Amino acid sequence: MRFYLSSLLIVFLLITNIPLLAQSQEPPSSNTIANNRNVKAHNIEEQNITLDGQLEEEIWKKASYTSGFTQREPNEGAEATSATKVAFVYSDDALYIGARMYSDNPDKIKAQLSRRDNMGNSERLIISLDTYLDRRTSRSFAVSASSVRADYFQPEDEMSYRNRDYSYNPVWETKSHIDSKGWTTEIRIPFSQLRYSDSKKQRWGLNINRYIPQKNEDSFWVMVPQDENGWASRFGLLTGIENISQKRQIEFVPYVAGSTLLKGDPDSDNPFSKDVNWQGRFGGDFKIGLGPNLKIDGTINPDFGQVEADPAQVNLSAFETFFEEKRPFFTQNQQLFRALSGGGRSDRYFYSRRVGAAPSLRPSGDSNIDFAEEISNTSIIGASKITGRFPSGLSVGGLGTVTAREKAEVYNADTDSYDEVTVEPTTAYGVLRSQQEFGEYTSTVGFIMTGVYRDLEKNTKLNSLLNETAFTGGSDWNLRFEDGKYEVSGDAGFSYISGSTDAILNAQQSSARYYQRPDASHLSLDSTQTNLSGYRGTLEISKNAGKHWLWEAGVKVKSPGFDLNDTGILFRADNISTTGELTYRENDPSSWYQSYRFEISWDGAWNYGGTQRENRFGFDSNIQWANFWRTFFNVRYSPRTMSDRLTRGGPLMGSPEKYSIFGGIFTNRSDNIFGEVFGRYEEDEFGGWEVAISPSIRVSSGDRWEFEIEPRYSRQKNTRQYITTLSGGSAQTYGKRYVFSNINRSTLSLQTRVNYAFSPDLTLELYAEPFVSTGDYYKPGELPSAKSYKLDRYNIDSRNAKGDYVIKRNGSRFEVPDRDFLVKSFRSSLVLRYQWRPGSTFFLVWQQNRFTEEERNRFVEPGDLVNALGETGDNIFSVKFTYWFSAN
Repeated sequence: MRFYLSSLLIVFLLITNIPLLAQSQEPPSSNTIANNRNVKAHNIEEQNITLDGQLEEEIWKKASYTSGFTQREPNEGAEATSATKVAFVYSDDALYIGARMYSDNPDKIKAQLSRRDNMGNSERLIISLDTYLDRRTSRSFAVSASSVRADYFQPEDEMSYRNRDYSYNPVWETKSHIDSKGWTTEIRIPFSQLRYSDSKKQRWGLNINRYIPQKNEDSFWVMVPQDENGWASRFGLLTGIENISQKRQIEFVPYVAGSTLLKGDPDSDNPFSKDVNWQGRFGGDFKIGLGPNLKIDGTINPDFGQVEADPAQVNLSAFETFFEEKRPFFTQNQQLFRALSGGGRSDRYFYSRRVGAAPSLRPSGDSNIDFAEEISNTSIIGASKITGRFPSGLSVGGLGTVTAREKAEVYNADTDSYDEVTVEPTTAYGVLRSQQEFGEYTSTVGFIMTGVYRDLEKNTKLNSLLNETAFTGGSDWNLRFEDGKYEVSGDAGFSYISGSTDAILNAQQSSARYYQRPDASHLSLDSTQTNLSGYRGTLEISKNAGKHWLWEAGVKVKSPGFDLNDTGILFRADNISTTGELTYRENDPSSWYQSYRFEISWDGAWNYGGTQRENRFGFDSNIQWANFWRTFFNVRYSPRTMSDRLTRGGPLMGSPEKYSIFGGIFTNRSDNIFGEVFGRYEEDEFGGWEVAISPSIRVSSGDRWEFEIEPRYSRQKNTRQYITTLSGGSAQTYGKRYVFSNINRSTLSLQTRVNYAFSPDLTLELYAEPFVSTGDYYKPGELPSAKSYKLDRYNIDSRNAKGDYVIKRNGSRFEVPDRDFLVKSFRSSLVLRYQWRPGSTFFLVWQQNRFTEEERNRFVEPGDLVNALGETGDNIFSVKFTYWFSAN
């Protein structure tokens, strides 16, 4: 009961306090626009518009059209080569947009059918709206000549207007039509899908973008030069919208779903392994509009069965593998919850895939358990979030979720008995985020808080494994000067975790900090602690605009006790780092290029004991050629440093001098056949090296097919792959043996995507990836002394029955595991997606997961990919039906 009350309190505080925070903000006295272009929307009153894309209604003949577009590419500042006219009208509940795109050769208009948010190289029109007139954020609605829709949120007023968050998925409609003059389109955007102020007379920022791929032409109603910073701050004005309704909109998306799991090779001795497993489920999402500014999103018993499979990986490091979030509820508005302004993309206060992840306890590792029920993910009882933006420039967000206590049934063959083991406790997660804009150039300051509470049972394995509570918080800022040309950004944060002494001991010894390092005088391992706390901070200053020269410099600190890994992502604490970059660029095209940029950089890092662990110099080049191909070439050089991570809790170990070269070539993205090639070579002073190549090709065949294939191949030799830590070492290594080995690794995969569009709302999508990875361990040895750069290699005496090495050394006899491996995997998903009415979708899904692992020591062969397709695995067939409806 105490847990559920705490969980409800977290969610209640999130939902009730956000509006209070917002109300405490005074709206700005004025809001100027940097561009004087404007267009007026007219009220259509009782007239109806049939959405067929042909502009035949009388209202379109009388409407006021705006035109006059300017190229940004390829000839910045030149008049657009083809005329574009756009008009805006509105009713009581929706904004309508009609547009005419002229073409000098309508037969050459690229109009490929594809699914939503994937326009490929089709010609398109993009309407960007700054509905709050905050001159910083915008929401964009794109339509292609084939009626394909795309929509995205642009969260920052940055020089790269391509910073897009595609998790924004409003319910809106459009239709396009190609004729002898070019093409036309009609768009209907319900006001319920937008957020805006409660003024009787609306004033919205507006920009319009037309992209013509066959000419590589990107033209804008308001063109922002490439040498200048800003996007929404440069918009023109959309006026004339008055007295639109402020109804409280409620949207519901219930679903019913069913799936069948067909086991490829069920174990006859395992009572939990069945040939066929069927399950049905239902649940739904809802959205409640709290006026024009706030919206509550919720989900009950969410279903994620149609989500594309994660790519296969073999992880030989001490760190977690993190995958991209693909679950719809968590991807929507996810940009708001990313709070770190300069802390690196790897650090994150909130990583949503912590919620509903696989259970923390694996009972199959217990010697008293022969078989255990497989539970792939923790059940989410419910989740809700509130997000919004106010005329004052305050953005707010809160998220609360509760996951169920998971119990796995286990079986003991000796006693022929069943039992239940708790593998994950009931857990509540909470996130609260706010960001306030201020000043002439829309500077921002933000705040974030996250919390986790687990209902742990005392004296259990989970109580020893997991923290009971975890809180993190921080503030971030981005101060902009001279219209965003200069920025001072940073953040400051804290963390606090508490739990049993075993849980906190685990946190101290985790790969993020390694408090047990014997030669780290600034750290001490305390087995009696029941809590751990830390802090972080970042300060960066940069020049982001200008004709040629850009620069950036910064410093970051993370104390040893800092921890984000209950709700977020943190690879390492105990860090002080600095960075500096100097860039020269040219955006004025010439006879041989469109643009280019060159950059030099330096990165350095130390732990809190003063040991330098990183010292890296870099050179980067990026050139877009006159034919719109692009190439990049980068070089990195690192002198010798010390590593406090290689021995995984042991003493310092020398990192070798090394260099790397990597580059790539991209063809013209507007072509029906687009290709790219990435390559990398790395080498160190001790004979380690790596070669990797990753070409890809995307083919748009006809008007409906899209085919993409991306093979990846890498081969490397690592002369210091960690194997294990053993007792019996010398005093120079503090009584332990830190054992390493050479390893020859090779990896080959073939990611393939094939999409066929019957219509913009009916698509068939295939994702498939055969994957093979091998590792050959040889010449094991140990660290002879702390801070050594070399290894003391063993003379192999013999092997035991398992094939592991038997070592005799200085009167001692011990065994070192030989961990050769050959992993083959095939993952695929085939999805039929039909949006049968606005916001309502039918899914039919077939997923495969084939996997095998052997102890073999050879390099991969191309035939292994074919063999992976025939390995034993599971098949999952799913069907899902959603229905969207709304009410006021």
